[in-house]
Amino acid sequence: MPHMMQLTMKNDSSVSEFILMGLTDQPELQLPLFVLFLVNYTATVIGNLSLMNLICLNSNLHTPMYFFIFNLSFIDFCYSLVFTPKMLMSFVLENNTISFRGCMSQLFFFLFFVNSESYVLTAMAYDRYVAICQPLLYKVVMSPKICCLLIFGTYMMGFVSALFHTSFMIRLSFCDFNVINHYMCDIFPLLQLSCSNTHMNELVHSAVVGAAIIVCCLIIFISYAMILFNIIHMSSGKGWSKALGTCGSHIVTVCLFYVTGLLAYVKPSSAATVGQGKIFSVFYTFLVPMLNPLIYSLRNKDVKLAMKKTWKRLTS
Repeated sequence: MPHMMQLTMKNDSSVSEFILMGLTDQPELQLPLFVLFLVNYTATVIGNLSLMNLICLNSNLHTPMYFFIFNLSFIDFCYSLVFTPKMLMSFVLENNTISFRGCMSQLFFFLFFVNSESYVLTAMAYDRYVAICQPLLYKVVMSPKICCLLIFGTYMMGFVSALFHTSFMIRLSFCDFNVINHYMCDIFPLLQLSCSNTHMNELVHSAVVGAAIIVCCLIIFISYAMILFNIIHMSSGKGWSKALGTCGSHIVTVCLFYVTGLLAYVKPSSAATVGQGKIFSVFYTFLVPMLNPLIYSLRNKDVKLAMKKTWKRLTS
């Protein structure tokens, strides 16, 4: 946690800890949901770690595209780690408490990884544009130095955005009521609890998130518009197939990420819509990190080949 954040962590709130309500308060659902989300978390961890190891161990995957996929898997692994263990505890503990500092830390790291994922997906769209529309310049434009700078930029923008949101949240006062209607510390459930004026927080959220979504979606849309234009003018069917093959996995990932994210975070204005956002956020926070490694494994010939080579190495 940055020093600046530690200094601002002390607010005037009389609340020293929060109680996370969890996904449901129905006792008969606790055990089945615990098993379901434990299986999901295990699959997420194994899937993302396996894909990361596969990319590291196979030299044919040491390309810009797989460098970005490696970072995508790293982010998915980290951000599921931020909230899943705490959520699993909510199914077995009567009162699932989290300290004020712990809550703000969870909010910060969740926002950091989610924002970083959005920017990594944008960088991947640009990478695909260069690969298909400027193949002769690809190695120059997407050099290791440029790729590292792009990834550094994505993490920096994710960091700044998360710090911005968390700093504004810490400035709020939280009075007697400390039960968060969610399974993690998220922006809107926390704003519902605050006894301060949250108008500025809502404006900041709308401005920062709105600007990020517009910029990312615009870059992705322009990249794919250029790719589509280029594909249309390709003479060979093989070129069509190869171009669509390299973009297919990314398009599926982008659609999953943004559609589920928008369903969860289109501004909830009441307790009822916060509850709906909690249900939608399950898909956003649990389904997407689990499916990403499968999407890039099952739809990708290079990854399938690398898996076969690695398996032969392990069994020989």
